Amino acid sequence: MRFFIIFFISVLITSVGAKQQKPCTAPEARQFDFWIGEWIATWSDTAYGTNSISKILGGCVISEQFNGSPASPLVGRSFSVYNSRTGNWQQTWVDNQGAYLEFSGGWQDNKMILSREVNLNGKNIIQRMIWYNINKNEFDWDWQRSDDNGNTWKTNWQIHYRRK
Repeated sequence: MRFFIIFFISVLITSVGAKQQKPCTAPEARQFDFWIGEWIATWSDTAYGTNSISKILGGCVISEQFNGSPASPLVGRSFSVYNSRTGNWQQTWVDNQGAYLEFSGGWQDNKMILSREVNLNGKNIIQRMIWYNINKNEFDWDWQRSDDNGNTWKTNWQIHYRRK
């Protein structure tokens, strides 16, 4: 009986200690904090839209609300979270064009890089997003594609972000 009481108390103490640890507080979970805010997104001399980025769900999830208007009809949302089990960031993107895309990746050489592998029309390709030239009030973002397993990349969309 004494064993069970000691065991119960040790389990109780362990669970109380675990509850006191705040989730999403690892330094890696803050790597996307540069992105939080209200942004003007410009992709040509005249084409621009907006992007609103915030932390939700106790600060554990980065929520994106992209609006391509007036230059583009594209409207989309993404949710990004640091997965401490895998050591990667994971993002899910959905939009008004019917897209559902899942990415994973992380911080590499002063850049945030999230990628995915997909089979399009029987061909394996890699798509990736790169956030770079990052400072407090601006950064650049590229949407790229590789048809040769990452040996070469084609930039399909380049956006310059400037904080509102």
